Amino acid sequence: MQSKDISTASAVSHLECSRTGERFEAGQIHDLSAAGWPLLVRYDIKRLRQNWDRDSLQNAPRSMWRYAPLLPVRLTNDIVSLQEGFTPLHRLERLAERVECDDLWLKDEGVNPTGTFKARGLSCAISMCRELGIRKVAIPTAGNAGGALAAYAAVAGIDAYVFMPRDVPLANFLEAKSFGANVTLIDGLITDCGKRVADGKASENWFDISTLKEPYRIEGKKTMGLEAAEQFGWTLPDAIFYPTGGGVGMIGMWKAFAELEQLGWIGAKRPKMISVQAEGCQPIVRAFQQNAEFSEFWQGAATIASGLRVPKALGDFLTLRAVRESSGTAVAVSDIEMMDACEELATREGLFVAPEGGACIAALKKLRQSGFLSMSDRILIYNTGSGYKYMEAWALHYGSSLPTAGDVFPELR
Repeated sequence: MQSKDISTASAVSHLECSRTGERFEAGQIHDLSAAGWPLLVRYDIKRLRQNWDRDSLQNAPRSMWRYAPLLPVRLTNDIVSLQEGFTPLHRLERLAERVECDDLWLKDEGVNPTGTFKARGLSCAISMCRELGIRKVAIPTAGNAGGALAAYAAVAGIDAYVFMPRDVPLANFLEAKSFGANVTLIDGLITDCGKRVADGKASENWFDISTLKEPYRIEGKKTMGLEAAEQFGWTLPDAIFYPTGGGVGMIGMWKAFAELEQLGWIGAKRPKMISVQAEGCQPIVRAFQQNAEFSEFWQGAATIASGLRVPKALGDFLTLRAVRESSGTAVAVSDIEMMDACEELATREGLFVAPEGGACIAALKKLRQSGFLSMSDRILIYNTGSGYKYMEAWALHYGSSLPTAGDVFPELR
């Protein structure tokens, strides 16, 4: 067993309100800032530049923790890891011919533990819970984050309470239960689950791991950007397509690129950040089109891509900021378009991706047709989950149906 005095060499210095800039002490339990906004972790980049360089990564772990100096956990024994991260890049040559792209890539987050990119954020968040002495956590989830929380909480010996919509994919319910979490099915959306977590916070004394209501899931998610930079030889692609529910991955990657430039590892070039949503739930797309700083709650949110069914994200202004600062855009696609794209990717490239990943393929087609992106652009698509987590979506795509968690377990509320 590792000794508790082994340092990760983390350069964490403080936390900062994402809107007011107010500083908060690192190493303390925090949720939102005093003004009620998400907190961002900041690092002593000047000191880090003196002690850490790109060559050191040659001997680093082949997981997201290879970037430990730029992550908030201070002691190696506090890291809770299932070997998440360092996911593969696939060059999509056959599909590229169909969509007329010379340089098309997909980063497959579906090979992470629990089958989705959520493993990154929850590994970092639960590691910080261990470091800060938090023993009981709760999360509202559209599905995948709940499964990931349950897995990492199990490793850490932390009590986990998971609140999911009743029509969540069955795989999400089963994995959370199998990892020992206390799972409650809610009639409604992730926002309704969030209300249950908030209402029980005082009486249950759990720490809320809701999207952006704690500072550390962003830090885990930002490693998607750190990895992409490293895998492309420290030259970022021209465009990044990212399926956007809560938007933490987009926010995290944009933060990662700024930190890499401060380190001197990359230059000032940035990809066009392209936010992809479902037509049945597109608050970010609407806000982008209206040139609004914040999104408005999307009434009647409905999509086969459960990870995109987020009618209002706490960090919407940060997602929109990344899109606008990068000269990117926001695109909505239909459920049919995203599932057709999933099937096309599977038949041409042998990759079985989540509907959210298919949504990015469908959005790419639209932006190539409109001329927003050129044939020579290097394009990176993020698939955020495995297609095996979405059997109900695939069954509906082929004209049949499978039971949801609520169908099989109606008594669980």
